[in-house]
Amino acid sequence: MKYLTLIFGLLFFSVLSADGHLKSEKDVLASLEKYFEARNSEDYVTVVALESRSGTYGTNSDGSFHKPKQISSVEQWKRFSQGGVTNIFYPEAIQLSEDVVFVRFYAEGMVQAGGTASDYRTRVTMNWVRENGNWVVKSQHYSGANYGGVHKTQAADFDN
Repeated sequence: MKYLTLIFGLLFFSVLSADGHLKSEKDVLASLEKYFEARNSEDYVTVVALESRSGTYGTNSDGSFHKPKQISSVEQWKRFSQGGVTNIFYPEAIQLSEDVVFVRFYAEGMVQAGGTASDYRTRVTMNWVRENGNWVVKSQHYSGANYGGVHKTQAADFDN
């Protein structure tokens, strides 16, 4: 009987700790939504506040190399602005440790480069870390979804 209780307890805990059930996972999903709302509305003060103060690591879906660590600023985001909109679909959050939550989702949107608007679809993974009690982005990886287009390369992709 005690083995049955142990097995039931482990199953119950694994269900409770699955995607989106822990407070940290819910908090990160809310921050993820706020992050992309801020990016879409060009509220770069909020965008920067939701990124790690010690820097972020990124990889775009355009086939370029991984980007070096970058400490974001409002000015940098204004230069990067693509004048487009990104919508997120099917976000999932999984707590990896006390201060790290892994997120994955699909993103679709429009991007403007050189006066031309293009649509794109991409898969995204992110790591969010807790800094000073707040959940912030530490890394972002975008990979082209094989059912659609990928990130459109622009000059800003190669800025250091």
